[in-house]
Amino acid sequence: MTTDIQEQAAAPDENKIIAERRAKLATLRGQGIAFPNDFRPRHKAADLHALYGAKSREELEAEPVTVVLAGRMMLKREAGKKAAFATLQDASGPRADGRIQIYATLDLTGEAAMAALHHYDLGDILGVTGTLFKTKTDELTIKATGLRLITKSLRPLPDKFHGLADQETKYRQRYVDLIMNEETRRTFKARTAAISSIRRFMEKNEFMEVETPMLHTIPGGAAAKPFVTHHNALDMQMFLRIAPELYLKRLVVGGFDRVFEINRNFRNEGVSIRHNPEFTMMEFYAAYTDYKWLMDFTEAVIRQAAIDAHGTAELSYGGRALDLSKPFQRLTIVGAINKYAPHYTNEQLHDVAFVKAELLKFGVKPFATAGLGALQLALFEETAEAQLWEPTYIIDYPVEVSPLARASDTVAGITERFELFMVGREIANGFSELNDAEDQSARFLAQVAAKDAGDEEAMFYDADYIRALEYGMPPAGGCGIGIDRLIMIITDSANIRDVLLFPHLRRED
Repeated sequence: MTTDIQEQAAAPDENKIIAERRAKLATLRGQGIAFPNDFRPRHKAADLHALYGAKSREELEAEPVTVVLAGRMMLKREAGKKAAFATLQDASGPRADGRIQIYATLDLTGEAAMAALHHYDLGDILGVTGTLFKTKTDELTIKATGLRLITKSLRPLPDKFHGLADQETKYRQRYVDLIMNEETRRTFKARTAAISSIRRFMEKNEFMEVETPMLHTIPGGAAAKPFVTHHNALDMQMFLRIAPELYLKRLVVGGFDRVFEINRNFRNEGVSIRHNPEFTMMEFYAAYTDYKWLMDFTEAVIRQAAIDAHGTAELSYGGRALDLSKPFQRLTIVGAINKYAPHYTNEQLHDVAFVKAELLKFGVKPFATAGLGALQLALFEETAEAQLWEPTYIIDYPVEVSPLARASDTVAGITERFELFMVGREIANGFSELNDAEDQSARFLAQVAAKDAGDEEAMFYDADYIRALEYGMPPAGGCGIGIDRLIMIITDSANIRDVLLFPHLRRED
Protein backbone atom coordinates (compact mmCIF):
# COMPACT_ATOMS: atom_id res chain seq x y z
CA MET A 1 0.00 0.00 0.00
CA THR A 2 1.08 3.61 -0.44
CA THR A 3 2.37 5.29 2.68
CA ASP A 4 0.47 8.06 4.47
CA ILE A 5 3.14 10.55 3.31
CA GLN A 6 2.66 9.49 -0.33
CA GLU A 7 -1.11 9.76 0.01
CA GLN A 8 -0.85 13.21 1.58
CA ALA A 9 1.51 14.35 -1.18
CA ALA A 10 -0.75 13.04 -3.93
CA ALA A 11 -4.03 14.27 -2.49
CA PRO A 12 -3.70 18.04 -3.23
CA ASP A 13 -2.90 17.43 -6.92
CA GLU A 14 -5.72 14.93 -7.30
CA ASN A 15 -8.16 17.18 -5.48
CA LYS A 16 -7.23 20.02 -7.80
CA ILE A 17 -7.79 17.82 -10.86
CA ILE A 18 -11.16 16.66 -9.53
CA ALA A 19 -12.17 20.26 -8.83
CA GLU A 20 -11.25 21.27 -12.38
CA ARG A 21 -13.25 18.41 -13.81
CA ARG A 22 -16.25 19.22 -11.65
CA ALA A 23 -16.11 22.77 -12.97
CA LYS A 24 -16.19 21.42 -16.54
CA LEU A 25 -19.18 19.26 -15.62
CA ALA A 26 -20.93 22.27 -14.11
CA THR A 27 -20.51 24.09 -17.42
CA LEU A 28 -22.00 21.12 -19.27
CA ARG A 29 -24.94 21.05 -16.86
CA GLY A 30 -25.49 24.72 -17.50
CA GLN A 31 -25.61 24.01 -21.24
CA GLY A 32 -28.04 21.14 -20.67
CA ILE A 33 -25.76 18.57 -22.32
CA ALA A 34 -24.35 16.62 -19.36
CA PHE A 35 -24.72 12.81 -19.42
CA PRO A 36 -26.69 12.32 -22.66
CA ASN A 37 -28.27 8.93 -23.31
CA ASP A 38 -29.13 9.03 -26.99
CA PHE A 39 -25.87 7.83 -28.55
CA ARG A 40 -26.06 4.26 -29.84
CA PRO A 41 -22.73 2.70 -30.90
CA ARG A 42 -22.96 0.16 -33.72
CA HIS A 43 -19.38 -1.05 -33.88
CA LYS A 44 -16.67 -2.44 -31.58
CA ALA A 45 -12.95 -1.78 -31.82
CA ALA A 46 -11.92 -5.44 -31.92
CA ASP A 47 -14.37 -6.16 -34.74
CA LEU A 48 -13.03 -3.25 -36.77
CA HIS A 49 -9.45 -4.46 -36.32
CA ALA A 50 -10.47 -7.99 -37.31
CA LEU A 51 -12.39 -6.91 -40.40
CA TYR A 52 -10.29 -4.01 -41.67
CA GLY A 53 -6.93 -4.17 -39.91
CA ALA A 54 -5.27 -5.98 -42.82
CA LYS A 55 -6.68 -3.70 -45.51
CA SER A 56 -4.42 -1.17 -47.20
CA ARG A 57 -4.88 2.59 -47.20
CA GLU A 58 -5.88 2.43 -50.83
CA GLU A 59 -8.56 -0.19 -50.18
CA LEU A 60 -10.11 1.84 -47.36
CA GLU A 61 -10.09 4.98 -49.51
CA ALA A 62 -11.70 3.15 -52.42
CA GLU A 63 -14.49 1.68 -50.27
CA PRO A 64 -15.12 4.03 -47.32
CA VAL A 65 -16.41 2.35 -44.15
CA THR A 66 -18.60 4.45 -41.86
CA VAL A 67 -18.45 3.55 -38.17
CA VAL A 68 -20.23 4.60 -34.99
CA LEU A 69 -18.29 3.72 -31.83
CA ALA A 70 -18.14 4.68 -28.16
CA GLY A 71 -15.27 4.23 -25.73
CA ARG A 72 -13.19 5.67 -22.92
CA MET A 73 -10.46 8.11 -23.97
CA MET A 74 -7.13 6.65 -22.83
CA LEU A 75 -4.72 8.87 -24.79
CA LYS A 76 -4.92 12.31 -26.41
CA ARG A 77 -2.37 14.08 -28.57
CA GLU A 78 -3.23 17.54 -29.90
CA ALA A 79 -1.58 19.21 -32.89
CA GLY A 80 -2.54 22.81 -32.26
CA LYS A 81 -6.19 23.80 -32.58
CA LYS A 82 -6.72 22.26 -36.01
CA ALA A 83 -6.08 18.55 -35.39
CA ALA A 84 -5.86 15.96 -32.62
CA PHE A 85 -5.44 12.22 -32.17
CA ALA A 86 -7.05 10.25 -29.36
CA THR A 87 -7.32 6.57 -28.45
CA LEU A 88 -10.64 5.10 -27.34
CA GLN A 89 -10.99 1.83 -25.43
CA ASP A 90 -14.19 -0.23 -25.43
CA ALA A 91 -15.14 -3.63 -23.99
CA SER A 92 -14.57 -5.63 -27.15
CA GLY A 93 -11.11 -7.01 -26.63
CA PRO A 94 -9.01 -8.20 -23.72
CA ARG A 95 -5.89 -7.01 -25.52
CA ALA A 96 -4.95 -3.87 -27.45
CA ASP A 97 -7.51 -4.73 -30.15
CA GLY A 98 -10.09 -3.26 -27.79
CA ARG A 99 -8.58 0.15 -28.55
CA ILE A 100 -8.80 2.25 -31.68
CA GLN A 101 -7.37 5.62 -32.65
CA ILE A 102 -9.52 8.55 -33.72
CA TYR A 103 -8.41 11.58 -35.74
CA ALA A 104 -10.25 14.86 -35.41
CA THR A 105 -9.71 17.93 -37.59
CA LEU A 106 -11.16 21.41 -37.66
CA ASP A 107 -12.37 21.00 -41.25
CA LEU A 108 -13.99 17.57 -40.94
CA THR A 109 -15.02 17.28 -37.29
CA GLY A 110 -16.17 20.87 -36.96
CA GLU A 111 -15.16 23.91 -34.96
CA ALA A 112 -17.49 23.26 -31.99
CA ALA A 113 -16.47 19.61 -31.61
CA MET A 114 -12.77 20.49 -31.84
CA ALA A 115 -13.14 23.22 -29.23
CA ALA A 116 -14.91 20.77 -26.93
CA LEU A 117 -12.28 18.06 -27.49
CA HIS A 118 -9.64 20.45 -26.22
CA HIS A 119 -11.40 20.36 -22.81
CA TYR A 120 -12.00 16.61 -22.70
CA ASP A 121 -9.94 14.65 -20.18
CA LEU A 122 -8.46 11.18 -20.14
CA GLY A 123 -11.10 8.80 -18.79
CA ASP A 124 -14.00 10.63 -20.47
CA ILE A 125 -16.32 8.39 -22.45
CA LEU A 126 -16.80 9.67 -26.02
CA GLY A 127 -19.01 8.77 -28.93
CA VAL A 128 -17.48 9.08 -32.40
CA THR A 129 -18.89 8.86 -35.91
CA GLY A 130 -16.56 8.73 -38.90
CA THR A 131 -14.83 6.71 -41.58
CA LEU A 132 -11.90 4.33 -41.37
CA PHE A 133 -8.48 5.09 -42.82
CA LYS A 134 -4.86 4.13 -42.29
CA THR A 135 -2.26 6.61 -41.04
CA LYS A 136 1.27 6.88 -42.44
CA THR A 137 2.34 4.40 -39.75
CA ASP A 138 -0.39 2.01 -40.99
CA GLU A 139 -2.56 2.36 -37.87
CA LEU A 140 -6.29 1.78 -38.34
CA THR A 141 -7.97 5.05 -37.37
CA ILE A 142 -11.41 6.64 -37.37
CA LYS A 143 -11.52 10.00 -39.15
CA ALA A 144 -14.12 11.73 -36.99
CA THR A 145 -17.04 13.51 -38.59
CA GLY A 146 -18.86 13.70 -35.29
CA LEU A 147 -17.61 13.63 -31.68
CA ARG A 148 -19.59 13.85 -28.45
CA LEU A 149 -18.92 13.61 -24.74
CA ILE A 150 -21.11 10.82 -23.35
CA THR A 151 -19.84 10.65 -19.75
CA LYS A 152 -17.61 13.09 -17.90
CA SER A 153 -14.95 11.39 -15.75
CA LEU A 154 -14.41 13.27 -12.51
CA ARG A 155 -11.44 11.32 -11.24
CA PRO A 156 -8.11 11.06 -13.07
CA LEU A 157 -6.89 7.69 -14.28
CA PRO A 158 -3.59 6.35 -12.91
CA ASP A 159 -0.44 7.43 -14.71
CA LYS A 160 -0.31 5.67 -18.08
CA PHE A 161 3.32 4.63 -17.64
CA HIS A 162 3.01 3.18 -14.14
CA GLY A 163 -0.61 2.05 -14.30
CA LEU A 164 -2.36 0.86 -11.17
CA ALA A 165 0.60 -0.59 -9.32
CA ASP A 166 -0.65 -1.13 -5.78
CA GLN A 167 -2.07 -4.64 -5.49
CA GLU A 168 -4.62 -3.92 -2.75
CA THR A 169 -5.91 -0.92 -4.70
CA LYS A 170 -6.38 -3.21 -7.70
CA TYR A 171 -8.59 -5.48 -5.62
CA ARG A 172 -10.42 -2.69 -3.81
CA GLN A 173 -10.98 -0.54 -6.92
CA ARG A 174 -11.43 -3.32 -9.48
CA TYR A 175 -13.23 -0.90 -11.79
CA VAL A 176 -10.00 1.10 -12.22
CA ASP A 177 -7.96 -2.10 -12.54
CA LEU A 178 -10.21 -3.23 -15.40
CA ILE A 179 -9.87 0.12 -17.15
CA MET A 180 -6.08 0.16 -16.93
CA ASN A 181 -4.91 -3.45 -17.14
CA GLU A 182 -5.32 -5.64 -20.19
CA GLU A 183 -4.15 -8.67 -18.21
CA THR A 184 -6.97 -8.24 -15.70
CA ARG A 185 -9.59 -7.99 -18.43
CA ARG A 186 -8.12 -11.07 -20.08
CA THR A 187 -8.29 -13.04 -16.81
CA PHE A 188 -11.97 -12.35 -16.27
CA LYS A 189 -12.90 -13.03 -19.87
CA ALA A 190 -11.14 -16.39 -19.45
CA ARG A 191 -13.11 -17.03 -16.25
CA THR A 192 -16.38 -16.42 -18.06
CA ALA A 193 -15.27 -18.64 -20.95
CA ALA A 194 -14.38 -21.48 -18.56
CA ILE A 195 -17.69 -21.32 -16.69
CA SER A 196 -19.62 -21.19 -19.96
CA SER A 197 -17.65 -24.22 -21.14
CA ILE A 198 -18.53 -26.15 -17.99
CA ARG A 199 -22.21 -25.29 -18.35
CA ARG A 200 -22.27 -26.40 -22.00
CA PHE A 201 -20.43 -29.63 -21.15
CA MET A 202 -22.88 -30.50 -18.39
CA GLU A 203 -25.94 -29.78 -20.52
CA LYS A 204 -24.46 -31.78 -23.40
CA ASN A 205 -24.21 -34.74 -21.03
CA GLU A 206 -27.87 -34.41 -19.98
CA PHE A 207 -27.33 -32.70 -16.64
CA MET A 208 -30.07 -30.31 -15.53
CA GLU A 209 -28.95 -27.03 -13.96
CA VAL A 210 -30.79 -26.25 -10.71
CA GLU A 211 -30.73 -23.72 -7.89
CA THR A 212 -30.79 -24.66 -4.22
CA PRO A 213 -31.07 -22.50 -1.07
CA MET A 214 -28.22 -20.32 0.14
CA LEU A 215 -29.79 -19.87 3.58
CA HIS A 216 -29.76 -23.15 5.50
CA THR A 217 -31.30 -24.10 8.80
CA ILE A 218 -28.61 -26.78 9.19
CA PRO A 219 -25.18 -26.29 7.58
CA GLY A 220 -24.28 -29.47 5.75
CA GLY A 221 -22.53 -31.04 2.79
CA ALA A 222 -18.98 -30.22 3.89
CA ALA A 223 -16.70 -30.10 6.90
CA ALA A 224 -16.47 -26.35 7.41
CA LYS A 225 -17.27 -23.57 9.86
CA PRO A 226 -20.37 -21.63 8.69
CA PHE A 227 -21.37 -17.99 8.84
CA VAL A 228 -24.29 -17.58 11.24
CA THR A 229 -27.16 -15.17 10.68
CA HIS A 230 -30.69 -14.63 12.00
CA HIS A 231 -34.06 -14.55 10.26
CA ASN A 232 -36.09 -11.89 12.02
CA ALA A 233 -39.56 -12.77 10.76
CA LEU A 234 -39.17 -16.45 11.62
CA ASP A 235 -37.05 -15.69 14.70
CA MET A 236 -34.61 -18.47 13.92
CA GLN A 237 -30.90 -18.96 13.51
CA MET A 238 -29.76 -19.65 9.96
CA PHE A 239 -26.47 -20.36 8.21
CA LEU A 240 -25.00 -19.26 4.90
CA ARG A 241 -24.49 -22.26 2.64
CA ILE A 242 -21.20 -24.12 3.02
CA ALA A 243 -22.17 -26.57 0.24
CA PRO A 244 -25.30 -27.44 -1.80
CA GLU A 245 -24.67 -31.19 -1.60
CA LEU A 246 -27.52 -32.38 0.60
CA TYR A 247 -30.12 -30.40 -1.36
CA LEU A 248 -28.82 -31.64 -4.69
CA LYS A 249 -29.01 -35.24 -3.48
CA ARG A 250 -32.59 -34.63 -2.33
CA LEU A 251 -33.29 -33.89 -6.00
CA VAL A 252 -31.75 -37.22 -7.00
CA VAL A 253 -34.14 -38.84 -4.52
CA GLY A 254 -36.94 -36.91 -6.23
CA GLY A 255 -36.12 -38.45 -9.62
CA PHE A 256 -33.76 -35.97 -11.30
CA ASP A 257 -30.98 -38.39 -12.22
CA ARG A 258 -28.42 -35.78 -13.31
CA VAL A 259 -28.26 -32.35 -11.70
CA PHE A 260 -25.62 -29.65 -11.32
CA GLU A 261 -25.33 -26.23 -9.74
CA ILE A 262 -22.73 -23.51 -10.20
CA ASN A 263 -23.02 -22.11 -6.72
CA ARG A 264 -21.70 -19.57 -4.25
CA ASN A 265 -20.57 -20.99 -0.92
CA PHE A 266 -19.53 -19.27 2.31
CA ARG A 267 -17.10 -20.57 4.91
CA ASN A 268 -16.13 -18.64 8.02
CA GLU A 269 -12.51 -19.67 7.97
CA GLY A 270 -9.11 -18.23 7.15
CA VAL A 271 -8.25 -15.89 4.27
CA SER A 272 -5.19 -16.70 2.18
CA ILE A 273 -3.92 -16.67 -1.40
CA ARG A 274 -6.07 -19.80 -1.94
CA HIS A 275 -9.04 -19.07 0.33
CA ASN A 276 -11.79 -16.47 0.19
CA PRO A 277 -14.78 -16.54 2.58
CA GLU A 278 -17.12 -16.48 -0.44
CA PHE A 279 -16.26 -18.74 -3.35
CA THR A 280 -17.70 -20.56 -6.36
CA MET A 281 -18.02 -24.29 -6.91
CA MET A 282 -19.69 -26.50 -9.46
CA GLU A 283 -21.32 -29.53 -7.87
CA PHE A 284 -22.94 -32.30 -9.85
CA TYR A 285 -24.62 -35.64 -9.15
CA ALA A 286 -25.31 -38.52 -11.50
CA ALA A 287 -27.46 -41.52 -10.63
CA TYR A 288 -26.21 -45.02 -11.44
CA THR A 289 -22.53 -43.99 -11.50
CA ASP A 290 -19.63 -44.40 -9.08
CA TYR A 291 -16.41 -42.63 -8.19
CA LYS A 292 -14.46 -44.27 -11.03
CA TRP A 293 -16.92 -42.87 -13.58
CA LEU A 294 -16.72 -39.52 -11.78
CA MET A 295 -12.96 -39.32 -12.12
CA ASP A 296 -13.12 -39.85 -15.88
CA PHE A 297 -15.95 -37.34 -16.23
CA THR A 298 -14.35 -34.69 -13.98
CA GLU A 299 -11.14 -34.96 -15.95
CA ALA A 300 -13.05 -34.36 -19.18
CA VAL A 301 -14.91 -31.33 -17.74
CA ILE A 302 -11.69 -29.67 -16.58
CA ARG A 303 -9.77 -30.42 -19.76
CA GLN A 304 -12.51 -28.92 -21.95
CA ALA A 305 -12.77 -25.81 -19.75
CA ALA A 306 -9.03 -25.22 -20.14
CA ILE A 307 -9.25 -25.61 -23.91
CA ASP A 308 -12.23 -23.25 -24.24
CA ALA A 309 -10.76 -20.60 -21.93
CA HIS A 310 -7.07 -20.86 -22.80
CA GLY A 311 -7.05 -22.39 -26.27
CA THR A 312 -5.17 -25.52 -25.18
CA ALA A 313 -4.98 -28.01 -22.32
CA GLU A 314 -1.21 -27.56 -22.17
CA LEU A 315 -0.78 -24.81 -19.61
CA SER A 316 2.01 -23.02 -17.80
CA TYR A 317 1.67 -22.10 -14.14
CA GLY A 318 4.26 -20.00 -12.36
CA GLY A 319 6.71 -20.64 -15.17
CA ARG A 320 6.33 -24.41 -14.95
CA ALA A 321 4.56 -26.61 -17.49
CA LEU A 322 1.24 -28.23 -16.56
CA ASP A 323 -0.31 -30.67 -19.02
CA LEU A 324 -4.04 -31.35 -18.64
CA SER A 325 -4.19 -33.22 -21.95
CA LYS A 326 -2.72 -36.43 -20.51
CA PRO A 327 -4.68 -38.92 -18.35
CA PHE A 328 -4.65 -37.85 -14.70
CA GLN A 329 -2.69 -40.18 -12.42
CA ARG A 330 -4.27 -41.94 -9.42
CA LEU A 331 -2.66 -42.71 -6.03
CA THR A 332 -3.89 -43.82 -2.63
CA ILE A 333 -3.06 -41.68 0.40
CA VAL A 334 -0.36 -44.11 1.54
CA GLY A 335 0.83 -44.52 -2.07
CA ALA A 336 1.32 -40.76 -2.36
CA ILE A 337 3.31 -40.65 0.88
CA ASN A 338 5.43 -43.56 -0.35
CA LYS A 339 6.14 -41.69 -3.60
CA TYR A 340 6.84 -38.21 -2.23
CA ALA A 341 8.17 -39.05 1.26
CA PRO A 342 9.88 -42.41 0.61
CA HIS A 343 11.83 -42.36 3.88
CA TYR A 344 8.74 -43.68 5.68
CA THR A 345 8.24 -47.44 5.73
CA ASN A 346 4.82 -49.05 5.36
CA GLU A 347 5.19 -50.38 8.88
CA GLN A 348 5.69 -46.83 10.20
CA LEU A 349 2.74 -45.50 8.20
CA HIS A 350 0.47 -48.10 9.83
CA ASP A 351 1.70 -47.38 13.36
CA VAL A 352 -0.72 -44.95 15.06
CA ALA A 353 1.80 -43.82 17.68
CA PHE A 354 4.49 -43.21 15.05
CA VAL A 355 2.23 -41.17 12.76
CA LYS A 356 1.00 -39.07 15.70
CA ALA A 357 4.59 -38.38 16.68
CA GLU A 358 5.48 -37.38 13.11
CA LEU A 359 2.53 -35.00 12.94
CA LEU A 360 3.63 -33.29 16.13
CA LYS A 361 6.97 -32.58 14.42
CA PHE A 362 4.98 -30.67 11.76
CA GLY A 363 3.10 -28.77 14.45
CA VAL A 364 -0.12 -30.74 13.88
CA LYS A 365 -1.98 -31.95 16.97
CA PRO A 366 -4.62 -34.50 15.90
CA PHE A 367 -7.99 -34.81 17.62
CA ALA A 368 -7.96 -37.47 20.32
CA THR A 369 -10.65 -39.38 18.38
CA ALA A 370 -8.61 -39.51 15.14
CA GLY A 371 -8.02 -43.03 13.83
CA LEU A 372 -5.22 -44.32 11.63
CA GLY A 373 -6.87 -43.22 8.38
CA ALA A 374 -7.33 -39.63 9.53
CA LEU A 375 -3.74 -39.57 10.81
CA GLN A 376 -2.40 -40.86 7.49
CA LEU A 377 -4.41 -38.19 5.68
CA ALA A 378 -2.93 -35.49 7.91
CA LEU A 379 0.59 -36.80 7.21
CA PHE A 380 -0.16 -36.83 3.48
CA GLU A 381 -1.18 -33.18 3.70
CA GLU A 382 2.12 -32.31 5.38
CA THR A 383 4.48 -34.37 3.21
CA ALA A 384 3.01 -35.08 -0.22
CA GLU A 385 0.15 -32.71 -1.10
CA ALA A 386 2.31 -29.72 -2.08
CA GLN A 387 4.33 -31.93 -4.45
CA LEU A 388 1.34 -33.03 -6.56
CA TRP A 389 2.07 -30.80 -9.54
CA GLU A 390 0.58 -32.79 -12.41
CA PRO A 391 -3.16 -33.60 -12.09
CA THR A 392 -3.44 -36.44 -9.59
CA TYR A 393 -6.42 -38.17 -7.99
CA ILE A 394 -5.83 -39.22 -4.40
CA ILE A 395 -8.29 -42.06 -3.78
CA ASP A 396 -9.68 -44.30 -1.04
CA TYR A 397 -10.19 -41.86 1.82
CA PRO A 398 -10.94 -43.21 5.32
CA VAL A 399 -14.55 -43.46 6.46
CA GLU A 400 -14.02 -41.23 9.49
CA VAL A 401 -13.20 -38.17 7.34
CA SER A 402 -15.77 -38.96 4.63
CA PRO A 403 -19.18 -38.89 6.35
CA LEU A 404 -21.17 -38.67 3.10
CA ALA A 405 -19.24 -41.16 0.96
CA ARG A 406 -20.09 -44.80 0.27
CA ALA A 407 -17.86 -47.29 2.08
CA SER A 408 -15.81 -49.67 -0.02
CA ASP A 409 -17.37 -53.08 -0.55
CA THR A 410 -13.96 -54.76 -0.54
CA VAL A 411 -11.65 -52.85 1.84
CA ALA A 412 -12.72 -52.13 5.41
CA GLY A 413 -12.39 -48.60 6.74
CA ILE A 414 -12.15 -46.70 3.44
CA THR A 415 -14.63 -45.06 1.10
CA GLU A 416 -15.00 -44.76 -2.65
CA ARG A 417 -13.79 -41.17 -2.57
CA PHE A 418 -11.20 -39.07 -4.37
CA GLU A 419 -9.73 -35.59 -4.27
CA LEU A 420 -8.11 -34.07 -7.33
CA PHE A 421 -4.87 -32.14 -6.86
CA MET A 422 -2.74 -30.12 -9.24
CA VAL A 423 0.00 -27.53 -8.66
CA GLY A 424 -0.01 -28.71 -5.06
CA ARG A 425 -3.59 -27.82 -4.21
CA GLU A 426 -7.01 -29.45 -4.09
CA ILE A 427 -9.23 -28.71 -7.07
CA ALA A 428 -12.09 -31.21 -6.74
CA ASN A 429 -13.65 -33.66 -4.29
CA GLY A 430 -15.96 -36.50 -5.26
CA PHE A 431 -17.23 -39.91 -4.25
CA SER A 432 -19.74 -42.66 -4.70
CA GLU A 433 -22.66 -41.37 -2.66
CA LEU A 434 -23.82 -43.02 0.53
CA ASN A 435 -27.46 -43.95 -0.10
CA ASP A 436 -27.96 -46.20 2.93
CA ALA A 437 -30.11 -44.12 5.31
CA GLU A 438 -29.14 -46.11 8.40
CA ASP A 439 -25.41 -45.92 7.64
CA GLN A 440 -25.73 -42.19 6.94
CA SER A 441 -27.54 -41.67 10.24
CA ALA A 442 -24.74 -43.43 12.11
CA ARG A 443 -22.13 -41.29 10.29
CA PHE A 444 -23.97 -38.11 11.25
CA LEU A 445 -24.05 -39.24 14.88
CA ALA A 446 -20.29 -39.79 14.76
CA GLN A 447 -19.89 -36.25 13.41
CA VAL A 448 -22.00 -34.89 16.27
CA ALA A 449 -19.71 -36.69 18.71
CA ALA A 450 -16.67 -35.16 17.00
CA LYS A 451 -18.25 -31.69 17.22
CA ASP A 452 -18.94 -32.23 20.93
CA ALA A 453 -15.26 -33.20 21.30
CA GLY A 454 -14.17 -29.84 19.89
CA ASP A 455 -14.15 -30.21 16.08
CA GLU A 456 -15.86 -27.00 14.92
CA GLU A 457 -15.91 -28.21 11.30
CA ALA A 458 -17.73 -31.48 12.02
CA MET A 459 -21.22 -31.81 10.53
CA PHE A 460 -24.62 -31.44 12.15
CA TYR A 461 -27.25 -34.17 12.18
CA ASP A 462 -29.71 -33.48 9.33
CA ALA A 463 -32.89 -35.38 10.11
CA ASP A 464 -34.72 -34.27 6.96
CA TYR A 465 -31.91 -35.51 4.75
CA ILE A 466 -32.09 -38.89 6.50
CA ARG A 467 -35.83 -38.89 5.87
CA ALA A 468 -35.19 -38.21 2.18
CA LEU A 469 -32.79 -41.16 1.99
CA GLU A 470 -35.40 -43.34 3.64
CA TYR A 471 -37.58 -42.83 0.56
CA GLY A 472 -34.73 -44.33 -1.46
CA MET A 473 -31.94 -42.72 -3.48
CA PRO A 474 -30.47 -44.63 -6.42
CA PRO A 475 -26.73 -45.33 -6.31
CA ALA A 476 -24.98 -42.18 -7.52
CA GLY A 477 -21.72 -40.33 -7.84
CA GLY A 478 -21.21 -36.69 -6.92
CA CYS A 479 -18.38 -34.20 -7.24
CA GLY A 480 -17.57 -30.58 -6.44
CA ILE A 481 -15.04 -28.62 -8.51
CA GLY A 482 -13.51 -25.45 -7.06
CA ILE A 483 -14.09 -22.94 -9.84
CA ASP A 484 -11.89 -20.19 -8.39
CA ARG A 485 -8.86 -22.45 -7.97
CA LEU A 486 -9.39 -23.92 -11.43
CA ILE A 487 -9.47 -20.42 -12.93
CA MET A 488 -6.27 -19.56 -11.04
CA ILE A 489 -4.56 -22.44 -12.81
CA ILE A 490 -6.01 -21.74 -16.26
CA THR A 491 -5.06 -18.03 -16.07
CA ASP A 492 -1.70 -18.55 -14.31
CA SER A 493 -2.82 -16.46 -11.32
CA ALA A 494 -0.91 -16.80 -8.05
CA ASN A 495 -3.61 -15.35 -5.77
CA ILE A 496 -7.30 -16.26 -5.56
CA ARG A 497 -8.04 -12.53 -5.36
CA ASP A 498 -6.74 -12.18 -8.91
CA VAL A 499 -9.66 -14.27 -10.22
CA LEU A 500 -12.42 -12.76 -8.05
CA LEU A 501 -13.83 -9.52 -9.34
CA PHE A 502 -14.52 -8.24 -5.83
CA PRO A 503 -12.52 -10.29 -3.27
CA HIS A 504 -12.99 -9.97 0.47
CA LEU A 505 -10.76 -7.28 2.00
CA ARG A 506 -10.42 -5.66 5.37
CA ARG A 507 -12.53 -2.58 5.89
CA GLU A 508 -10.93 0.69 4.76
CA ASP A 509 -9.92 3.00 7.62
